[in-house]
Amino acid sequence: MFANRLIAGIHYQDKHSLHLRCFRLQIRTVSFILSLMAFFVTAISLSRSLRFAASKPYYYASPIPSILTNSPTKVFVSKRCLISSSMASGNESPSKNQGLRSDPPDEETKGYFMQQTMYRIKDPKVSLKFYSDVLGMSLLKRLDFPDMKFSLYFMGYEDTSSAPKDPIERTEWTFGKKATIELTHNWGTEDDPNFQAYHNGNTDPRGFGHIGITVDDTYKACKRFESLNVPFVKKPDEGKMQGIAFIKDPDGYWIEIFDTKNITNVAVASKPE
Repeated sequence: MFANRLIAGIHYQDKHSLHLRCFRLQIRTVSFILSLMAFFVTAISLSRSLRFAASKPYYYASPIPSILTNSPTKVFVSKRCLISSSMASGNESPSKNQGLRSDPPDEETKGYFMQQTMYRIKDPKVSLKFYSDVLGMSLLKRLDFPDMKFSLYFMGYEDTSSAPKDPIERTEWTFGKKATIELTHNWGTEDDPNFQAYHNGNTDPRGFGHIGITVDDTYKACKRFESLNVPFVKKPDEGKMQGIAFIKDPDGYWIEIFDTKNITNVAVASKPE
């Protein structure tokens, strides 16, 4: 009697286990079908979006390098080019930039950063007024070298109220700041009638080009520069690259003026190789 009940219980369990496995298989099948349907719906939707985007025209500032000549301010292209470039692997990848390392930076360069750009000035009184009054920079550190008759002026966008009072510590503080400019003055050039202006790199033989300043609004900043009689190389609405400007400092060095909104026009106009 006990054996019969045991055998019947085993048969029941086997039957119950079989039903459970079948139920699980049905759930997995339904889940797979739903996932497959979602995939096809997404693919169809994306395909329609891409066809719509590719069919619409797009206007942007001309990518032709010259920024000083008059030309149409907008160029027509198909958005198909923009779609393909956005789907590319990246124009900054090592495979598209010969010589660029493909592995992580050397561990020993971990603490490196861009600290300064140096160029020479004729008259510090004039240059300091320009960079502090017109561009809003502060003098982070001044270093004088009487034996060699030159001075260095480090300018930047830092809160100098937090700078150390001790001159040695302030030097260390200054050289720990990013993106400063080092104005070098060789004594006597400001009063020398025979002094020839420094080469700004934008005439032959070309070399150094310019520094760049990010502003909150390019057009508003340029109106202010005009009111201050700052000389322009290019105003925001001139030339082929709209929304950016170039001004000159007292020594004729070019300074690019842009904001983070209008600079995207230049990025859109750039075509990957």
